Amino acid sequence: MIVNLDRLQSRSQLGYQFQQIKHLEQALTHRSLGRTNNERLEYLGDAILGFVIASEVYSRFPQASEGELSRMRSQLVKGQTLAEVARSLGLGDYLRLGTGELKSGGHRRDSILAGALEAILGAVYIDSEIESTTNLIVNLFRPRLDTLTPETAQKDPKTTLQEYLQARKLSLPAYTMVTVEGAEHEQKFKVNCSIDELEIAADGVGINRRNAEQHAADEVLKKISNLNNN
Repeated sequence: MIVNLDRLQSRSQLGYQFQQIKHLEQALTHRSLGRTNNERLEYLGDAILGFVIASEVYSRFPQASEGELSRMRSQLVKGQTLAEVARSLGLGDYLRLGTGELKSGGHRRDSILAGALEAILGAVYIDSEIESTTNLIVNLFRPRLDTLTPETAQKDPKTTLQEYLQARKLSLPAYTMVTVEGAEHEQKFKVNCSIDELEIAADGVGINRRNAEQHAADEVLKKISNLNNN
C-alpha cells in the first residue's frame, strides 16, 4: 500500500507529498470500513473546495454576474465533475472499502469517488495549510478553469425551473421526499416536485436527495414544455 500511496502523491498525480501519511490513508477510507473513515475530512474538503473555486472564478471573470459566477462554481464542484477528476487520478485503485462496497463496485461509484477527492483536499489542509491546498485545487481543476465561460456553465434543472417560475411570478416548486430504498451503500432516493398553480408534478430518482430533486425538476420541465407545445 505504501508504494501505491507514493505513486498517488507523485508529481504526475496529486503532486503533493504528505508529511503524515495517516491523513491520506484516512482520506481514502470509506465509512463502510469502520468508524475511522473519511467523512469528516470530506466535510472539510467540500467547504475548502467551494471557497477556492468561488475565489478563482471571481478573479477570472470580473464582468460576470452573481448568477453566472454561481453557475460556473456549481459546474466545477458538482459530484460528476469531482468524480471525473478523481478518475483522472486513478483514485478508485487506492480506495479502502468495506466488503459490501467492494462487491458492488464502490470504487467506480461517482459519489464515493467525489467524496474521496474532497476528503483528500481536507487531508492536505490538515497536513499543511491553506496555501498548499489552494495550489492543489487550482492545479487539479486548471484544465476546466481554463475552458470555463459563463456560456459553457449550463444551468441545472432546478435553477432553470426556478427562473422560469419567477419570470412568470408563480410560486416556487415544492420538493417532497417520497421513498428511500436499498442498502446503505447503494440507496436510491425518490423525490416529488410539484407546482400547485400549474397542477404539474413529477418524480425523480437519484443517488442522493439533491440528485433526485434535479431529476424531478427535469421531469417537470419536460411536462411544461409539452404543455407549451400543445
